[in-house]
Amino acid sequence: MTADRTKPVVSTEYGAVRGRYENGVAVFRGIPYAAPPFGPRRFRPPVTPEPWDGVRDAGSFGPTAPKPPYSEAFAQYLSDPAIPGDDCLNLNVWTPEPGPGARLPVLVWLHGGALTRGSSAVPVYDGATFARDGVVCVSVNYRLGVEGYGLFPDAPANAGLRDQIAALEWVRASIAAFGGDPDRVTVAGQSAGAISTGALLAAPRAQGLFRRAVLQSGAPEAADRDKVRRMVRRMAARLRIPATAESFAAADRAQLLRAQAEVGRFSSPVLGGPAFGIVVDGDVMPRDPLDALVEGDAARDVDLMMGWTRDEYRLWLVPGGLLERVDRLGAVALAGARARCHCGNEVVRGYRAARPDAGAAETVGQLVTDHLLRIPLHRVADARPGSSYVYEFAWPSSLPDLGACHALELGFVFDSGDLPDSRKLAGEGAPQELADAMHGAWVRFAESGDPGWAAWDATHPVRVFGEGEPYVAYGLRDAEFDLWKTDVTMRGMRSRRLVRR
Repeated sequence: MTADRTKPVVSTEYGAVRGRYENGVAVFRGIPYAAPPFGPRRFRPPVTPEPWDGVRDAGSFGPTAPKPPYSEAFAQYLSDPAIPGDDCLNLNVWTPEPGPGARLPVLVWLHGGALTRGSSAVPVYDGATFARDGVVCVSVNYRLGVEGYGLFPDAPANAGLRDQIAALEWVRASIAAFGGDPDRVTVAGQSAGAISTGALLAAPRAQGLFRRAVLQSGAPEAADRDKVRRMVRRMAARLRIPATAESFAAADRAQLLRAQAEVGRFSSPVLGGPAFGIVVDGDVMPRDPLDALVEGDAARDVDLMMGWTRDEYRLWLVPGGLLERVDRLGAVALAGARARCHCGNEVVRGYRAARPDAGAAETVGQLVTDHLLRIPLHRVADARPGSSYVYEFAWPSSLPDLGACHALELGFVFDSGDLPDSRKLAGEGAPQELADAMHGAWVRFAESGDPGWAAWDATHPVRVFGEGEPYVAYGLRDAEFDLWKTDVTMRGMRSRRLVRR
């Protein structure tokens, strides 16, 4: 590294990069970790980038993966910059001490966005606060939508997940030159980034590339292969081309994105429906990641921090007025939630009894949130007592109806609440002391594996951020979890009786 205190230069295995000092932190943006995934490399696993001569400028964010924009209803709450260009497999590094020898903990951030949107350039994900507090922060772009998670007969599956593994391999090989310790890497992600983190925990090729993991509002899961295929086939029908990688690679990129946006209109966590996701492929993902973590030996030496927001579902239902529509549907919506969550009447009645004043939308939202997030994370923690830490984010946004919704915690984790992009969800008056508490917990976890509260055990402790007691037993959530366990057992007994008949 050069001694320049304005434009530091670091050598990587593919060439030197020149960053910038911003408020005492060295920042390197847009560093390629893999070659552009287009032309003959489209829909193929990532390959190493071409080495370059001289010093590559790393002062600006690199291109983002192709993606459709958010709808107007969601764009008022979520920012999603789009930067054109083919070299979209890139990452960014924030470090307080660029150069070998510092051996600082590393946090690798995987953005959310339903595997179809988002990027490392979202302002809320500014890693400067982590570097300020002694953690090297790396944020990653990876392929999205059909480019990253389309399922084709003539191409390998899970290209986006393969990109993330390639980025972690880059971190393993190169982060020491930026002041990081390759043996103290924490992978963290929110929403789709957390689902990706869960998959990386279970992926054999990712073993040994990180020591700790944070799953924010996303649980390990494998998408239904038929649902993913239906997305591809519906896109192919709109484009009037065969549902093959060869045909999609020859299609116009803008037309692909339009077709993807059209067929994905009703793909939401509450509504379900076809969507892109990580699939079991017999290769990079040989087994359902939740099963691998709960029943198998995957990543047994990895410390985990996992959690959710109290009102996750409100970001899924408030934009576009879905909250009111679900309330109006009443019993019809509850029946749909039963089908979405594969649960019996007993579970719905239990939720209504636990929350007698809740409307249909709140009951549906909590059912879906528990089905998708709390219950699978509860199962992972139960399978890994002593090394799992569980939290709940409970501070409600000052904006109408959002409550403690999905993605609201991000501005607190990154201590970026003063940015306009954070206020799009939080509104005005977000408490700095809450940001200090959450950001501090993430820093401590990256440093030592202990965020500052008791690890999961038989008492099921949960650290609550933002409301009431900061440290509680699981309580009501345990009762709800028991409802699901009883329901699954009863349905299993009924199935066995039918088989015997």
